[in-house]
Formats: sequence, structure tokens, C-alpha cells
Amino acid sequence: MKTPYFKAFESRRPRFNSPMTPVQRRLWHGLAGVSAASGALYLHWRWTTSLNPDALLFSALVAGAETLFYLGALLFTFDIWDEGDTPQQPPPKMREAAGLDGAAGPIAVDVFITTYDEPPEVVAPSVQEAKAVQVPEGVGMRIWLLDDGNRAQMADLAARENIGYFARDTNEGFKAGNLRNGLLQTSGDFVVICDADTRLFPRFLHNTLGYFCDPQVAWVQTPHWFYDLPEGQPWAAWLARHLGLSPKGTLARRGGGALTWITGRSHVGSDPFMSDPLMFFDVIQRRRNRNGAAFCCGAGSIHRREAVFDAALKRKACAVGRLEVARALAGLTVQDQLRAVPLEPYKFHVSEDLYTSILLHEDSTAGWRSVYHPQVESRMLSPMSLEAWAGQRLKYAGGSFDIAVRDNPLWRRGLSWQQKLHYGATFWSYISLLWAPILLLAPMVSLITGVTPVKAYTVDFFAHFLPAVLAGELAMIWGCKGHGLGAGRVLSVAVLPVHMRALYCVLRGQRPGFAPTPKLPMSGAGRRHVVPHLLVIAAMSAAVAIGIWRTWSGDPGFSPPLLVINLFWLMCNMILVARLPLAALFQGAVLSPDADDIDAEVSFTPRSMLAEKEVFHACRSSI
Repeated sequence: MKTPYFKAFESRRPRFNSPMTPVQRRLWHGLAGVSAASGALYLHWRWTTSLNPDALLFSALVAGAETLFYLGALLFTFDIWDEGDTPQQPPPKMREAAGLDGAAGPIAVDVFITTYDEPPEVVAPSVQEAKAVQVPEGVGMRIWLLDDGNRAQMADLAARENIGYFARDTNEGFKAGNLRNGLLQTSGDFVVICDADTRLFPRFLHNTLGYFCDPQVAWVQTPHWFYDLPEGQPWAAWLARHLGLSPKGTLARRGGGALTWITGRSHVGSDPFMSDPLMFFDVIQRRRNRNGAAFCCGAGSIHRREAVFDAALKRKACAVGRLEVARALAGLTVQDQLRAVPLEPYKFHVSEDLYTSILLHEDSTAGWRSVYHPQVESRMLSPMSLEAWAGQRLKYAGGSFDIAVRDNPLWRRGLSWQQKLHYGATFWSYISLLWAPILLLAPMVSLITGVTPVKAYTVDFFAHFLPAVLAGELAMIWGCKGHGLGAGRVLSVAVLPVHMRALYCVLRGQRPGFAPTPKLPMSGAGRRHVVPHLLVIAAMSAAVAIGIWRTWSGDPGFSPPLLVINLFWLMCNMILVARLPLAALFQGAVLSPDADDIDAEVSFTPRSMLAEKEVFHACRSSI
């Protein structure tokens, strides 16, 4: 067996995620207000003064896309308005202290390590580090390997490590079904969920169990940290190596500075697939916690068994009640009804973590709430090929679209208005694919046709446009505590073809299913996913050539201001589009089966009819 590539990163340690200081908070709030006001003034000017009467449809489309992005920015501003960390407490030493009923004795914790097709070299370190977790006083812990692949090598691994092992013959419910299989055969008061590559830190229980001293806490989510992300090398060093320059020479340093400005990245080759989740966890999730809206992300979370079963039993009872009419018509017995509606502690869905979070948050009668713990308590592996990256993104998008279209939380009565806005921000970020292409392709249209989305590029245009852009940029820099914004912007463009495919499949009535993301690098896998980006780059390049030629030839529909402004706009867009094709050139260490033997795609399968739809919508209005 080869040495796994991630062994080279074992010494890495996560950063401490500091809270916002009072000065940061005040400055962020002030800049957010300026940004909102300047954006509103710009849009008022766009709609009342600047529309191009000679190309009204094109001009209105661009102004409409800008308006929708502004609304998204307002929603995002609310989403990350303020931090509200839950005070940390020491772990409870008695069952009563954790709100647990029943006989006296130690608090029981089950650690579930879920696996499907991951090799032993990925799973074994997760098992070994789970065994190294320090168990607090008054707590008992058991580790279980939940093997959805039903493989002899996983059973052997569990036997060697002296941990529990469960397998099943079917894969009903994906990961949610695997978790249910484990839950129905264990009895721990709390359940820690780990993916095959989730390696818990020794203090995991000490740092998370204390939140459950509040008996209403249903789950605690910790950040994901990908410890294997390539760090790359500075642009100056990269130029020196490829052009034979001195790394400390003026040409390399200035060239490196220019490339840093152009690309928004200080290093080349760092995080090639834009997988670093720090921005999401330390900014978005952390600030949603103030309104009890940080949702579960699966791995690295710990759950109160009572909460997940309480919600599941309510949903099952509700769905069975709705099948009474079907029983009367078809002669179904009560036992038939119970079998027709499965018990789902975690909702059977490709996005089981997000879906289950919504169902627990909406249960106003039980009052369950979530806690986001802001510090990293485990480490994981990142997607290390385009195939893995695309499969993961397709899963996220397909699951989110499916929930938004068929069971949107905005219509759920049990959620607070704050929680609805937070969940709405998640779905808004996905449906932006409907208007993002307009702004992406608008300068290309202008360079080809000479048609502009504004009357003219005058001083009045810049007087309204630049303050809105600069205020928004400064607000985001301070609001996101200095976390890099470039990767998020690039990602929003890179994922457009994947998100379009996901939305198309969901609107056709297909339910997303998924195969787990490969945990080891696959050299060259998934390069077909950059074909749309290459086609767009080719079209943009042609537009540049046409615009320059028509301006140089004196075409009356073209002018130097039109050319310069749209060239700048288009080049910025080209940089965003080109990032994913550059990632296709990434060559990581390879330790995996041949890429052609692995399918990391999300699949979409037709929905079944009666039982599936009944279960899906059964409790929308009843819990």
C-alpha cells in the first residue's frame, strides 16, 4: 500500500477563529449602511436616468440583474450582520445536567464514522483518532463504523481496532439511511457524525458537550477544516522558476505584484479547486448562530438523540395520518401504513443535513435549537480533482434546489422570520445563476454590437457607479474580517454550468441522488467540466478582437470610452471564468484507482409517486 498523499500535511494546525472586535463591528456596520445607501442611489439613477432608449430591452436586463444582485447583497448583509457566539460551558458530568431522563449513569456518546467506498488508508486514521478522543468525566463513548459498502476490509478494520461495525445490504436513503441504520442499533444519548475522512481532535467532546447543558440544544456544528489544501508558491517565485529570473529581482517582484493584483491571489497553485470553507464557517455560519439559524453540515457535528427521533416520530405520525384516505380506498392496514412511511431520524435526501436542520428548527412546540461552535475540532480532506469538485458542487446545488422548489422553508410556519431570511440567503445564492450570466456576458454584447446598457459612459455614470462599487467592496472587506473575497467571486462564476444542470434536472422532476466525493486525488479526472468555460473564454476573446477592430476602423457605433470600459469589464470577467480551466492543470499526488473507474457525479433519478410525495410534504403544515 502506497503512502497516502495527506501524510505530508499531518503537522498542519488550524488557525484560531477570533471574534470581531468592537471596532471592527462598528466600522462594518457603518460601511454596510453607506454601501446600502450608495447602491440604492445608483439603482435609482439607473432606472430613472441612465437606461439606453436605443436598446431598452438590453439596458433593462442589465439594470434588472444589477438590482437583483443588490437585493442579494442586502440579504447577505443581514445574514452576516453580527456575531452571537454561544457561551461555552464545561461538559456535563451527570445525565440530569444534560437534560437527559432515565436511569442514573454515565452520559453515553456514540461516534459514527460513515463510509461507502473509501479505501482503508482514508478510514483507518479517522478510526484511530476517534479512539484518541479524550472522554470527559461522567461520559462513556463508543465508536461505530457504518459501512454502506458492506465490505470485508472495513469489517476487518473494525475488528482490528476493536470498535463496533454495522453494514447493510441496501443503500436506501444514502448517508441518512446509513445513519438511521446505526441509530436503530445503538442507544447513545448523543451522536457524533463523522465522514470517512473526518479526524476528530482529542478535545472534541470537552469542547462541544457543554452546550447540551441547555436541554433545548438539538445539535452542535463545528467548522470544517481541509488540512490538505496546497499552499502554492508566491507569484514572484513562480515567475523566477519559469523565466529563469532571480526570485528577489525587480522584474520577478514587480511581475509577481502585478499578477497578484490581476488574479486576486498572492500564490499560484494554492487551493486549486477553491475548496477552503473558512469564509463560510467563520463568517456565515458563525453569524447565523445569533438567530439560531446555523444549519448542520454533517461531519464534525454532535446531536442529541432525543431531538432527531422526536422530530422523526412526529413526521412519521403526521404522514401516517395523511394516508388514512389511501388506506380506506386501498384497504391498507395500520401495519401497511407504518411500513409505507419510513422512520427518518435524518431526512432521506441528498442534502440530509440541511433538510433535517430545517425540520428541527421549525418544530416550535419542542423548541429545539442549534449551536455553532466557532473553533475547528476536526480535520478533513478536500476535493482533489475536478471530478470530485464538480460532484460535490452538483450535490450541494441539486439538494438545495430540490428543497427550495418542493419544500421551501420560507412557507414553514414554525420558523422565525430571522431564520427564514437566513435560509433564504442560502437559496438566493443558488438562484443567482438566473441573472449572473447577464452581467457576465453584457460587455461581450457591447463589444460585438456597439450597444451599451447605459445612455453614455459620462462623468455622471462614474459619479454614481464608483461610490457604490467602492463602498460595497470596503464593507465586504471589513464585514468578512479580512477573509479573501476573490475565491468566492471566482467560485460563483465557476459553478454556473454545474448549477444550471442541477436546476434543470430538479425542474424536470428528477430527485437528486449522490455518490460520495472521492477522498483521494485523481490525476486529470473531470476536465470535461471546463469545456463550457473554455467556450465562453473563446467567445469573449472574439468579442475583444471585434471591438478593437471596429473601433480602430472608425465604425460610427463604437468609441474609445465604449471600448476601454467594456474591455476592462470583460477582462475582469475572463479572469473569473479562466480560474477553473487553470485548476484543470493541477497535478496532485495520485493514490487512487484509475479516474475512469470512479464516478463522482451526482445522479438524478425519477421520483416515485404516492408514498414519496406524501412523506415529502406530509408535515409542512402540521408540525
